[in-house]
Amino acid sequence: MLVSASSVPQRVVRCPKCGGDSLYAESNPSRPFCSARCKNNDFNHWASESYRVESKPDPEDTENPP
Repeated sequence: MLVSASSVPQRVVRCPKCGGDSLYAESNPSRPFCSARCKNNDFNHWASESYRVESKPDPEDTENPP
């Protein structure tokens, strides 16, 4: 069964960057962001390493092997 885009309910979600309303649908190529500006701004933060994911060092990963 094919589902047409018009029969799928459109949701409005919170933009992860600015907190504004964002249409979460195929018609919004920047989803889940509200605009290309928010999407690119978020990408720039990741690319410049402003966002980081914390991790604990691996005890087996040493720079000076025995």
